[in-house]
Amino acid sequence: MVVRVSTVAFQGIEAQAVDVQVQLSNGSVVFNVVGLGDKAVAESRERVRSALVSSGLSLPAKRITVNLAPADMPKEGSHYDLPIALGVMAAIGAIPSDALDGFTVLGELALDGSISPVAGVLPAAVAASVRGRGLICPEECGPEAAWASADIPIVAPRSLIQLANHFKGTQVLSRPAPAIREKSGSFPDLREIKGQESAKRALEIAAAGGHNILFNGPPGAGKSMLAARLPSILPPLTPRELLEVSMVHSVAGALAGGQLTDRRPFRAPHHSASMPALVGGGTHARPGEISLAHHGVLFLDELPEFQPQALDALRQPLETGEVAISRANHRCVYPARFQLVAAMNPCRCGYALEPGYSCRRGEPKRCAQAYQTRLSGPLLDRIDLHLEVPAVRASDLILPPASEGSAEVAARVAVARELQRQRFDRLERPDILCNAAAPAPLVEKIVHLDSSGMDLVRKASEKLRLSARGFHRTLRLARTIADLQGSPNVLRGHLAEALSYRAAVDHQEAAA
Repeated sequence: MVVRVSTVAFQGIEAQAVDVQVQLSNGSVVFNVVGLGDKAVAESRERVRSALVSSGLSLPAKRITVNLAPADMPKEGSHYDLPIALGVMAAIGAIPSDALDGFTVLGELALDGSISPVAGVLPAAVAASVRGRGLICPEECGPEAAWASADIPIVAPRSLIQLANHFKGTQVLSRPAPAIREKSGSFPDLREIKGQESAKRALEIAAAGGHNILFNGPPGAGKSMLAARLPSILPPLTPRELLEVSMVHSVAGALAGGQLTDRRPFRAPHHSASMPALVGGGTHARPGEISLAHHGVLFLDELPEFQPQALDALRQPLETGEVAISRANHRCVYPARFQLVAAMNPCRCGYALEPGYSCRRGEPKRCAQAYQTRLSGPLLDRIDLHLEVPAVRASDLILPPASEGSAEVAARVAVARELQRQRFDRLERPDILCNAAAPAPLVEKIVHLDSSGMDLVRKASEKLRLSARGFHRTLRLARTIADLQGSPNVLRGHLAEALSYRAAVDHQEAAA
């Protein structure tokens, strides 16, 4: 007789159904696991054997064959331990043979029979809900699985013995409750930044429309401080965004205790990060920083210090909102709709823009050109706001704190975001939540320029050498500026301000 147990294999954040088939037969006493599994899957037989012995069960002196079907789909991870163990237990009669019907199972086994947490429980629970099945998962992952649906049965045992007792009816396990991560402290406030009013204005525009922004200025000007305060003015995640973000973090094993939060992700990798660390991949394909920043902020400090190949790998995800990781035997796609915030010095010395500065490398302009050539023109063209941040003087630092902080700015950003949501709902595009994500054909529907605005953008296109991408990004930016002012139409003043943030692109590309 063959016992079948349902589990999943992960391709991106999608959970594909896998059938675990367990057969006991006469012959040599061996325990084989087949079905294109990785090293962790191959080692599961030792964990299963020890866990069953620790739970008071001994394996029969028979040939045990475990097949993970479909056999041509790669299987990675340790979450196959529990379904294999339960299949063996059902085959030897330790649990009822029909106890696992209608359940998807995943979990890692410790040698003492306890069930350890695994990554990807939330996508597995969502897939189980779609297929009309229940879920069996580790106890620590139960609160995470409970978010998928209130209708599916979820069993979250602590050990194999506890699960066996539940099936026999001697110990009934209650359904886990969804858990919310407590907010640990508050975000840094914009009120703490003295001066830099132009940079604060640009940060507000970026938050209102989800636009990418680059701060360029000398060391100590406050670029990193500005970036760190962006999350304080962003609206919380919507329920749909929360589910998407949590599924990515679940696959990456980054949901502590299965707790979810509506705070937008803020990722700030070091400039030594490799291409796989940024975009995802590696030996076993995993989400990278851009996917972990999905619906949140990716902050790249010291932008030219990153590997040029790693930076150029961001170009396609910035356009499509997703990243495809291809390997010889499989391909997976991760969402990557992130907001890029970058900071850089004008040159390696950092003071090329300072009046009267004498660079030890030679002429300051040449030093800046050599430094900025590390950034490709196509990458810079995908950044909506380019802002030169001047050095902060002592006269600014002795001033009292600003009267307006993050709370006041966040209120204006929330109003602008609501206007955008309603506009895209009317256009039957509820999947678009901010202006930056609007495709080019839709931009032309939401931005109507009068003759004065058309004349301005025509002249600016020639002077700034705007590409087609730069043209549409300027229109998106102007639409956001109009939304912040509550204007139904994009006026010449809104377009002029948007173009002022693109002027630096021409300067940097000329330097390159």
